[in-house]
Amino acid sequence: MKSNKLMVANRSEIACRIFQACREMQIQTVAIFAPGDEAARHLTYADEVVPVKGYLDVESIVDAAKSSGVTLVHPGYGFLSERPIFPRALEKAGITFVGPTAETMDAMGGKIAAKEIATAAGVPTLPWARVSTGQDLRKAAATVGYPLLLKAAAGGGGKGMRRVDRAEELDQAAESAAAEALSMFGDATLFLERLVDEPRHIEVQVFGDGLGDGVHLFERECSLQRRHQKVWEEAPAVNLPNETRQGLFEASLRLLKAVKYRSAGTLEFLVDRSGGFYFLEMNTRLQVEHPVTELVTGVDLVWAQIEQALNPKKSILPKVGSPRGHAIEVRIYAEDPFQGFIPTPGKVERLRWPTGPGIRVDSGIEEGQEVGTSFDSMLAKLIVSGRDRDQAIARMKYALDETVILGLGTNVNYLRALADHPKVVAANVYTQFLDKEFDTSKAPQPTGHELGLMLEMKKLNRGSHSVGKAGAGHLEKPWAHISQRLDARVGNVGNDK
Repeated sequence: MKSNKLMVANRSEIACRIFQACREMQIQTVAIFAPGDEAARHLTYADEVVPVKGYLDVESIVDAAKSSGVTLVHPGYGFLSERPIFPRALEKAGITFVGPTAETMDAMGGKIAAKEIATAAGVPTLPWARVSTGQDLRKAAATVGYPLLLKAAAGGGGKGMRRVDRAEELDQAAESAAAEALSMFGDATLFLERLVDEPRHIEVQVFGDGLGDGVHLFERECSLQRRHQKVWEEAPAVNLPNETRQGLFEASLRLLKAVKYRSAGTLEFLVDRSGGFYFLEMNTRLQVEHPVTELVTGVDLVWAQIEQALNPKKSILPKVGSPRGHAIEVRIYAEDPFQGFIPTPGKVERLRWPTGPGIRVDSGIEEGQEVGTSFDSMLAKLIVSGRDRDQAIARMKYALDETVILGLGTNVNYLRALADHPKVVAANVYTQFLDKEFDTSKAPQPTGHELGLMLEMKKLNRGSHSVGKAGAGHLEKPWAHISQRLDARVGNVGNDK
């Protein structure tokens, strides 16, 4: 009988996370790397390493999978994870895709089709309308109502999206949104949707067996966003009416069962001030913020995904009890929030992660690693859990204070300030909160831990040292890092990490 071998078609922290689950399940692993990423941390976690032309190059990745003899491919998350062409190419090659079917991705991947399916399943949606060539935009907008959003049907992350407050803005906004959507997603299709003033962003984690049954794993609060990119996520959501919560669960399960969804997925909703909720879209993949759900439910979502992929004809669903405690996740980026969030590439000269009860770090970096601008700037995710939200926030503050990344700028101090904000502590936030109310004009001072390490490095480098605004050190002379790197990046790599 052929033993199982899994390739992760992704990089950085999510690849490390999946490889950890594979080790626990005693599954052999294969990592991929694109040009310029030969020294990435995730490569040290796999049993084999193979090169590909690019992380979005389907043909190259499938060829690498076939040459490596893998039986399973996990896409992680990102653009490739939701492209139906990828699981179809793997299926043609006789390789199992760890995730939903291509047919479900087709059905739920486009926002317009997903809204139509949601409506048919009795799931509430905001007033919306298609945008067709030659259509009278003003007439369509009048049926939706102002203010409204022009949104890319194939988009995400705020790309191809424009706010419109009056009819005179429609034509120019549509032209701009369509051009951006075509550039980003290869599809200029747009639709109109009513804009909700200061809503909350609540999502429901689901898991389906692909046979018409499934479960929900409760909800996550994802309202703290910057330009539609999530910054801080937590589970469960607080100050949410129980009627709204139960309605979200029931609607999510109706939609999951209607499409016979398989594997892990997420239903995203807007919730207005009165507790009304409206379906936004379905993410047919694992989410970046999945750890907070894992910590409050005790379910290993990656393990569940792989177990299901190994037994596709069985109804295998995770057993979910009541949520326990509270969990919060923040995303750490190589960027300077106090200088317009500009990228801050560099070398990780010193790195120290927090440790202690209820602290988890999903990291894509290690000491001595060069971080450039060719790939996603997320360095790691810091996740904490506590018996309740108050303890979780206190633990997050401690964990951020104990986090030290020197050699390049990061958003750690921005996150520290966020954790101290009275409205964040009170859970009185909405999706535009960071853009409207959170002040980034003044950077917090470095912590004592950072200053101590900076002084140590300054002595070792004979004074050749300066400190940036965000408290991240930059050295003119490189730190003699102690991390052992891989000598070879292609072929077999041992398990002694």
